[in-house]
Amino acid sequence: MDLTAYSSGTPYDELVGPDGAPRPGAGAILDRLGELSAVEVGLRQQAAEDALFGSGTTFNVYGETEADERIIPFDVVPRVIPGPEWDAVAAGCLQRVDALNRFLQDVYGPGEILKAGVVPRRYVNLDDPTFAACRGVTPPGGVYTHVAGIDLVRDGAGTFRVLEDNLRCPSGVSYVLENRRVLKRTFPRVFGNLRVRAVEDYPDRLRTFLDTLGPSRGAQPDGEPVVVVLTPGVYNSAYFEHSFLAQQMGVRLVEGSDLVVERDRVYMRTTTGLRPVDVIYRRIDDAFLDPAAFRKDSLLGVPGLMNAYRAGNVALANAPGAGIADNKVIYAFVPEMIRFYLNEEPKLPNVDTWLCADDASRAHVLEHLHELVVKPAHEAGGKGIVVGPHATRAELNRCRADIAADPGNFIAQPTLDLSVAPTLTAEGLAPRHVDLRPYVLTGRGGSWVLPGGLTRVALKKGSLIVNSSQGGGTKDTWIVDGAAEPG
Repeated sequence: MDLTAYSSGTPYDELVGPDGAPRPGAGAILDRLGELSAVEVGLRQQAAEDALFGSGTTFNVYGETEADERIIPFDVVPRVIPGPEWDAVAAGCLQRVDALNRFLQDVYGPGEILKAGVVPRRYVNLDDPTFAACRGVTPPGGVYTHVAGIDLVRDGAGTFRVLEDNLRCPSGVSYVLENRRVLKRTFPRVFGNLRVRAVEDYPDRLRTFLDTLGPSRGAQPDGEPVVVVLTPGVYNSAYFEHSFLAQQMGVRLVEGSDLVVERDRVYMRTTTGLRPVDVIYRRIDDAFLDPAAFRKDSLLGVPGLMNAYRAGNVALANAPGAGIADNKVIYAFVPEMIRFYLNEEPKLPNVDTWLCADDASRAHVLEHLHELVVKPAHEAGGKGIVVGPHATRAELNRCRADIAADPGNFIAQPTLDLSVAPTLTAEGLAPRHVDLRPYVLTGRGGSWVLPGGLTRVALKKGSLIVNSSQGGGTKDTWIVDGAAEPG
């Protein structure tokens, strides 16, 4: 494959330096691509996609008339990050999740950070019925954020910055595991010649962290806790991930109708009767968890589940109420949380952010709307984002009206020159913008970061939106510690 024509221009390129030379760790994969013809690379791309679809690695996209099940587009050219650089990123993620967990302990408890005015009380909506129901409940070990996804971008100078925190039900880790399985078969020689950090032990690590949340002696005869994965069901877009992780951890996948609460204890219906449950890895949003505590019309949750949780008879991961810390307004205050709780400087900087609820910030945003990225504070999946430089006049006018009607629901950020990575297109290798979602597991006794995490890629030329629901794809992320030792 001819790589001489590849040029990424001005953004930071993940694999190729400004002089055209491979970045550290990237030489082996670029050399291998150069040895293969475009046809051979295309065949490997197709084989990888077929393998993903054959394994059921799919997600559901819902249109106006029907549901469409398909794989998230996968690109066979991996992203490479040198080990020492990754270690600094991982340390920053651990620091951030630690501060966010302390913030949750604080706001549901004494509220010291609110009293100090470090985070203004008006931005923390503890009176929301969902969050109000979580007050006065301390999760096992005081851990709220058992599984966190920290979305990162690299700016034009090559600096990693945090774009978003995902603390409710972060998804995508199954694609990390399946992408790695497929890519090891796609480029076995390259993979074998490099020391790429493993990701395959994630399900075992997750199971171990979940086990730490259970009682000192669980419901099983050997004293181990009974763990289940709670899914909304087969029509959920991430159902593959729910079933995949349950299977990989060796635990039951259940829906709300499979569980029942009796005398503040959760039981699972089985063919041999009711079986006690100690830990629930829930993939259902707070509002739908328990119709007796939250949305009364929910058919997905378990009536009485919150009573069992308050009584300390079941652990829920992530803890209900964790979402109060992952909206895009609270995100702006995480650097101050780190200083307040840890007395440290942030190891990973935020992207500059203007809160439209603030009069001066709103005036700046409205004046520079055509230059900024405007985001709804409580949406996810790329929904509602307006990229000023790419928006039409009508879109900007509509955005201006939305901000005026509900300023507290919007933030704005500069339009970053996001890093790019070589991506296979119909015209050959071309630069496409990428982000990165590392996953942080936390339980009693510590935290751990999955090496690399999920790289998402904006497959449309010039697009900055990487979300799969908006046409984005994924890449395998290699954390490389150098060449493998000779066998």
